[in-house]
Amino acid sequence: MSTTFDTFAIREELKLRLEARHITEPSPVQAAAIPAALEGRDVLAQSQTGTGKTIAYLLPVLTRIQQDARSTQAVIIAPTQELAMQIVREAEYYSEGSSIQIASLIGGAALKRQVEKLKLHPQLVIGTPGRIHELIEMRKLKMHEVRTIVVDEVDHVLQKGGASDTDSIMRSALRDRQLLFFSATLPAEVKALAERWMQDPVNIGIEPEKRIADTIEHLVFVCEERDKIDMLRRLVRHWNPKQAIVFINDSSEIAEWEQKLGYANLSVASLYGDAPKQERVNVLRRFREGQFQLLLATDVAARGLDIPDLPYIFSAQPALNAEHYVHRAGRTGRMGRQGVSVNLISHREQFIMRKFERELGIVIHEREFYNGRIFEPNDASRRPKTKPAANHQPSKPSAGYRPPSKDKRSGKDKDKGAPKWLKEKKRQ
Repeated sequence: MSTTFDTFAIREELKLRLEARHITEPSPVQAAAIPAALEGRDVLAQSQTGTGKTIAYLLPVLTRIQQDARSTQAVIIAPTQELAMQIVREAEYYSEGSSIQIASLIGGAALKRQVEKLKLHPQLVIGTPGRIHELIEMRKLKMHEVRTIVVDEVDHVLQKGGASDTDSIMRSALRDRQLLFFSATLPAEVKALAERWMQDPVNIGIEPEKRIADTIEHLVFVCEERDKIDMLRRLVRHWNPKQAIVFINDSSEIAEWEQKLGYANLSVASLYGDAPKQERVNVLRRFREGQFQLLLATDVAARGLDIPDLPYIFSAQPALNAEHYVHRAGRTGRMGRQGVSVNLISHREQFIMRKFERELGIVIHEREFYNGRIFEPNDASRRPKTKPAANHQPSKPSAGYRPPSKDKRSGKDKDKGAPKWLKEKKRQ
């Protein structure tokens, strides 16, 4: 017998909001976390991205809030402004029709306005660790009645300088407060640190090889570093996805990528982690509305982004490590949907793909692009009998990624000459 949300002791209005979104059955992490959280237990949950972690903690938090009490009862901490605002939107949706008031406390926004919001005694506060800690130190955010603290993307919060702020937030709350920690990845050192704060936590996790959804296909194209922009351009033209995120390791290179892709008449915008808050909000809004096709971003800027039905992500450079790869790939293939993670690598970066295969238990399929067609490296004919479909369909070949031997030329760009737009750029 399958579990449904009716089996959980959550508020009836929350069930109605779920039905309005046609969400009828909980995901595995929701089925495991919601009952434990409703009982007041501490929860340490690891689950791949796109499995509904936000609902897993929001439903218990909103259920346990006493609506007639005008005090802050729950705090949700997120590593980035964008993720915090996504959580705010979800909380506002599920709390519609109730008397629960929500305040967003994120860095980059006007501090004075946030102080005014706190004077209204919101029951739920959502924000970034630095700004929440700052307002606690200013004695504007009262923590003495906070019963639940949630940390989303706990690994990122702790590893990116938020450990001390988060620790101070914990110490300012009640000793018997409930802690809910969620993340797609949970390295041993972060798990140990989290458990130091927790009391007899319920551990919810999956094996490392299952941290990436099976619905995601992983591809790699080998080319010279200088040809990556043109390779991306050609692949985007070939698949023509409605939307895609392009990951770039160094934010100083984003402007060049945006300019050259713009020369190729592709609609592109960029998301910088250090951009003013309103600018980033506007970029994300336009992307969600489909006003441009490609969003260029670093790992930090794109952390936690939830873009429904995103079919592709492209890595212009390899992810820095396996954990970053999990978060990149997890932007696509969400909630059981199909997705493709495309890696553009140079010859000297080939070993990184083998490393990710071993560490994550995935298969990364090597492909070549030639004359408007995509092939496996060992396909000598290069002349498919049938024309490929306009939209790429993930395939399941038996062999995984293996770097070509030195005498092969599979990584070379086999188009005749550089495109006109690139030639003109090089002459400048």
